[in-house]
Amino acid sequence: MKTPLKTLRKAVVSRSRLRIPERASDAETATLRYLLYGILPAWFVPGLLDWWQHRRTRIEDTAGVRESLIHLLMMAEVGLPITLALLCEINPLVLTIMAATIAAHEATALWDVKTAVDSDREVKPIEQHIHSFLESLPFMGTAAIACLHWKDVRELLHADDRRSAWRLQLKRRQLPRGYLAGIGAAIAGLIAVPYGEELWRCVRAAR
Repeated sequence: MKTPLKTLRKAVVSRSRLRIPERASDAETATLRYLLYGILPAWFVPGLLDWWQHRRTRIEDTAGVRESLIHLLMMAEVGLPITLALLCEINPLVLTIMAATIAAHEATALWDVKTAVDSDREVKPIEQHIHSFLESLPFMGTAAIACLHWKDVRELLHADDRRSAWRLQLKRRQLPRGYLAGIGAAIAGLIAVPYGEELWRCVRAAR
């Protein structure tokens, strides 16, 4: 008798891999390459620069643990839709989650800046400019995905009641394993480690 874990493993292994042509011969391929090799990698740069600004202004001595936890919340709000887009079929459910997390991320961004200012942490123009990139990238990515999956957008707008439209499903054609591994390593090294170090500094200072 097959266990659920073995069944899931077989389903994942048996799925075909998506191969992205080296040359963008059509608008769909160009948009996909823009998402995978433009928008997503670009997210790591302002994220790391923002962490450096927090360190430079000694967040542990001002807003401390509270603001650091807000930063982790914002990472989660961006990380969830990215994970779904990389691993799951895009459908009305995934698009709804993306829209909801973008709205939550915007609200949290306002909370973040207010927390910093109220605690007298100096938020210089360069940090505000970095924030503008961090806030715009989710909109740009979601808009590109919506253009690639316009049929699903229409189903969402027309409240499609098909069960498959509101269920998470692994991609029928998975992204290359090397690409997924690279993105996972970048998230760990450029996001999880720096912001984990930030929280550790804040907790240590609070003690």
